[in-house]
Amino acid sequence: MIQSLIKAFTNLFKKPQTIDYPLTPIAKDKEYRGLIEYGEESCIYCLKCEKACPPGAILFVKTENPSANEKNKKALEYNYNPYLCIYCGECVRACPKPEEALWQSNKKPSVATKEDKVNDNWFVLERLKKES
Repeated sequence: MIQSLIKAFTNLFKKPQTIDYPLTPIAKDKEYRGLIEYGEESCIYCLKCEKACPPGAILFVKTENPSANEKNKKALEYNYNPYLCIYCGECVRACPKPEEALWQSNKKPSVATKEDKVNDNWFVLERLKKES
């Protein structure tokens, strides 16, 4: 008990071990894995990223109006849910054109609020994917 009291008393005069976050920015690790970025012009629509994604955060859904991209003969639209993504990088590893069609940026995901209803549209996309 006396040792605990002495330890507590000495800690009162030591410098804190925590970071003063808002005033001192936290340095990102050089291997930080952030949001998934997509380059539509380089994508070959092989769907490997969709199959490799563990939580299913990437969906290719058929669209009625195909884009002007000649490679998109399947009339597919890329959809990504950053709130479902676990940032593992499996989709980037599975992509035959990494750094061109799919890559991880160092951007941080934004915080969603309940009022945003971000996942409401995602449920519709999942249903469309199952139907096609």
